[in-house]
Amino acid sequence: MIDYSEEAAFYDASRGGEPRAEAAADAVGRLLPASARTVLDVACGTGIVTRRLARPGRAVVGVDLSPGMLGVAAERLPRRVLLGDATRLPLATASVDAIVIVWLLHLLPDAAPVLAEAARVLRPGGSLITTVDKDDAYFTAPSDIADVTEPFRRAFAPRITDHTERVRSLAARHGLEPVVETTFEGKGQGRSPRTWRQVIEKGRIPWANAAAPEQVADLCEQLSRLPGQDDTRPDPLYRLVALSG
Repeated sequence: MIDYSEEAAFYDASRGGEPRAEAAADAVGRLLPASARTVLDVACGTGIVTRRLARPGRAVVGVDLSPGMLGVAAERLPRRVLLGDATRLPLATASVDAIVIVWLLHLLPDAAPVLAEAARVLRPGGSLITTVDKDDAYFTAPSDIADVTEPFRRAFAPRITDHTERVRSLAARHGLEPVVETTFEGKGQGRSPRTWRQVIEKGRIPWANAAAPEQVADLCEQLSRLPGQDDTRPDPLYRLVALSG
């Protein structure tokens, strides 16, 4: 797992900065009910998305487990951030109208405790908005990189904790059903063949880590033969789903 406190100072710049945050917030905003007066952003990170969700008459609070991230978020959201674990949220039962969980579930060994805790904090009829299938986002648009990596992703993909059907099944246990969904681009996050080789070689891609060393070497060799080694391919396309009771 990444040490997010260590990365806090340069996290935003390395993840698409303001353009990606704006795209994410706009997508979340499309799914947030107009009636939502209290919104909790779980794993809010630096608050770069969270602050964009605020509106007149709407209270937005961010929760994160990383003190470093919250230090940055507190500058953007004074007195509106809390240190807390997504499986033990520091809020009362049935106390918020909407919960936002962006880019978290795919990092966890199990999404069930987080979704259960979100359901506890939601008021009856509240809305849960979360990203799903996050690691597929880079390969939604056709590309030569998607073609080259597809056999490896199919053979070695780990258990996907934010798979759409898995999330829906877990949410249904708490009376939450899908209502609507949308997508948004990870602005400026498209990767080139050379960049993909580098992140694979650094061990930051789970499905590549599961392959044998010689298979990883072969994949990197295939990537090195693609044209436009420094030309970025399409930006990832993230999916957001809204569920409600």
